[in-house]
Amino acid sequence: MKATLISIVVAGVIIGGALMLTNNNSGESVANANNVSIVDGKQIIEITARGGYQPRKSVAKAGIPTIIRFKTNGTFDCSSSVRISSLGVFKSLPQTGSTDIDIGNGKLGTLQGSCGMGMYPFEIDFQS
Repeated sequence: MKATLISIVVAGVIIGGALMLTNNNSGESVANANNVSIVDGKQIIEITARGGYQPRKSVAKAGIPTIIRFKTNGTFDCSSSVRISSLGVFKSLPQTGSTDIDIGNGKLGTLQGSCGMGMYPFEIDFQS
């Protein structure tokens, strides 16, 4: 009986934590606009790669030369490889460091990418 009660409590904590993370990530993704900057006429979108991509959703300006800068710090999971199928991009990232991917002028619409296995998605919404 005691083991069953402990199992129920542990399951509740795990489910509750997962729900909180899901709600926090989606809210953070939409609200986080500080990862896009323009430097010397180029738009730089910074995305952290470790256990997925943060933020999962970025909003950027269309029609500007754009670089996606992936930052890693001890990344060893599948988010250390990036795939943007629509652009033919497949890039391995270093375990720690910064990797720039020049995507040219961002086109109006949503650019979708993921890790090499497709488990961790991210998107960039290019707006006018």
